[in-house]
Amino acid sequence: MADGRLAARVDGVRSSAVPVTAEGSVTDSPPIRVLLVDDHAVVRMGLKVFFDLQDDIEVVGEAGDGSEGVALARRLRPDVVLMDLLMPNMDGLTAIARIKSELPETEIVAVTSFIEEEKVTAALEAGASGYLLKDAEAEEVAGAVRAAYAGEVHLDPAVARLLAQRLRAKKTEPDAAEPLTDREKDVLRLLGQGMSNKEIGTALFITERTARTYVSNILGKLGLASRTQAALWAVEHKLADAPGR
Repeated sequence: MADGRLAARVDGVRSSAVPVTAEGSVTDSPPIRVLLVDDHAVVRMGLKVFFDLQDDIEVVGEAGDGSEGVALARRLRPDVVLMDLLMPNMDGLTAIARIKSELPETEIVAVTSFIEEEKVTAALEAGASGYLLKDAEAEEVAGAVRAAYAGEVHLDPAVARLLAQRLRAKKTEPDAAEPLTDREKDVLRLLGQGMSNKEIGTALFITERTARTYVSNILGKLGLASRTQAALWAVEHKLADAPGR
């Protein structure tokens, strides 16, 4: 892991203002509870220092490997986990899959130095709802946490470009989406853009509950296990562009 990068970038944002409302008062919404899982203490420290400056994000625990991360997630039940992929004792991919199997409501963002397509796909298929590179700015990491908490898919811009390039070179299966109704295709297209159920409902003038039902129907018809897989499916079949920032 590029230990110094995320940690070093914290100094550059120390003067950032705490998020406030339009009236100038600090928001009363409960903070997003985050668990940091990384085998490099300096990275965890840098992220914690930065998140401590954010009114809407709270670090509730730290782990130095995947096994410890799973145990802490089980005990703390965080909203979002920032997960390194290459760690001793238990790798990040295994930890992601275990946490998602036990705590499906907990969102996970993979943070790693690897940009290979296989790594990205493996992390998302394991259940991650975001993928960041370790040279990401601290503000982008915070943005990924907020996006994951909102039920959105967040990919590092470099990763999004990689996927887009591969998808442009790949032939489309013309009848792949045939089992879906026109409305389900609309929902899937928005899902592929990283929208949450609430945002899909607003865009299509339907309730959030109806949007959730459409997503469930789509997963069943396409044989997919998660909304993240559905978003990837939409991108792969050119119903949507790869999500970025």
